[in-house]
Amino acid sequence: MHITVLLREAIDALAVKGSGIYVDGTFGRGGHSREVLSRLAAAGRLVALDRDPQAVVAGGAIDDPRFTLVHAPFSSLGSVLDRLGIKDVDGVLLDLGVSSPQLDEAARGMSFRFDAPLDMRMDTSRGQTAAQWLAEASVSQITEVLRQYGEERFAHAIAKAIAAARTRGTVATTGQLAEIVEQAVRTREPGQHPATRSFQALRIFINQELEELSQALPVCVERLRAGGRLVVISFHSLEDRIVKRFMRDEARPPQWPARLPVRASELPPPRLALLGRARRPGPEEIAANPRARSAVMRVAERQGRLAA
Repeated sequence: MHITVLLREAIDALAVKGSGIYVDGTFGRGGHSREVLSRLAAAGRLVALDRDPQAVVAGGAIDDPRFTLVHAPFSSLGSVLDRLGIKDVDGVLLDLGVSSPQLDEAARGMSFRFDAPLDMRMDTSRGQTAAQWLAEASVSQITEVLRQYGEERFAHAIAKAIAAARTRGTVATTGQLAEIVEQAVRTREPGQHPATRSFQALRIFINQELEELSQALPVCVERLRAGGRLVVISFHSLEDRIVKRFMRDEARPPQWPARLPVRASELPPPRLALLGRARRPGPEEIAANPRARSAVMRVAERQGRLAA
């Protein structure tokens, strides 16, 4: 069962207006979407996106004329809104990472807790599986992925071990990969499985999660109305770093050449204003849902647009 992290805090941060238009870019199992709908009036509208076909099927349980669910990654937000005839919105929520059903369903191949096909795709209808990529990738490519997306100290040793294992047959299951990594990693943090960073890195790479986020954030801001809110919940330091830097940069005045004869009052204002500090789940939420412990929520508000 999926437990939505920072549920009320995130929807409170959106400052939902009854007749507003909102986007839930990561529907998952609909926790945030249902809370938004509970605060919308009859004239309000919610558009949700998810790249996971199973999430879209689960969303079919919501029978509400104010609600539209689209099978698409959140990086497609702009084109989805265009198809729906929506120019701009009052708020966008992104709840990043993977959902509990994706982690807990063995067939998805995202966890070393089960011995299952090494898939790892969020969208199982398209793209290359982790097993297919590992069968073709060079040692240097595997090393780079493990270092960049998993911050794995033993990336090169693991990559060489995977290449060696391929000479004896295909690395096709989560159990096989976990065993290879466990034998290659000499030491690990207490309480952490040796394969944790490798599985995380491959999942992020296969789904292009950081690239999707970097593409989506500017589109989110562009489609927000003045006063609209952008709320992002991340679960990984690399994700949070992207969100933090993006919001910080968008909250700064544009940088112009020092000698340009322009008054400060004539410069366009920043597109975003940061609202409060980063927020994390409290002890009670973490005790009830340990997977919430790494969550970080950041909120920003769209500033007034310049006249055309």
